[in-house]
Amino acid sequence: MNTHTPADPSEALRRSKRPKAAIAGPYGHPFHPVAVTIPIGAWSASLIFDLISFFVDDPEPFVVGARILLVIGIAGAMLASVLGFMDFLTLRRHTAAHRTALMHMAFNSAALALFVVSAVLRFDGPDTEVDVLAFVISLVAFAAVGASGWLGGKLAYHFGVRVADESTQIEGFR
Repeated sequence: MNTHTPADPSEALRRSKRPKAAIAGPYGHPFHPVAVTIPIGAWSASLIFDLISFFVDDPEPFVVGARILLVIGIAGAMLASVLGFMDFLTLRRHTAAHRTALMHMAFNSAALALFVVSAVLRFDGPDTEVDVLAFVISLVAFAAVGASGWLGGKLAYHFGVRVADESTQIEGFR
């Protein structure tokens, strides 16, 4: 038996639905899921630019574009991580939701670190071709983002973290 589980799990659930601070987004509409679209989109486009650069006669615009997109993704991820951490602070420790959020955060942190390494390798290399090691690192980082996204979905859709409670949700079905 887990002695760290709260006596009233419904109190922990209610707590997880409320923002820790206004900057995290209002009740029922957290900003973290919105902010993650910036790094996911930038990093997706960066990988597409990398792939294109392998097959075109003049890869330079795509190599440079991929670098810029990596930096945009890194900046966006830093913003998203602050907002996500604020949502994390609403979770009661030693719960399944807290453990899942820790794994979500670990995957995101690892991915961010790998994307930073990929960007550094790219800025140290020539503009005329993709650094293959940097590309592979980006692929691994992107896989970590995918795993993290699955865990983030579990937090929102399975555990209901920062999702409005059913009494609020029912208003949309009247």
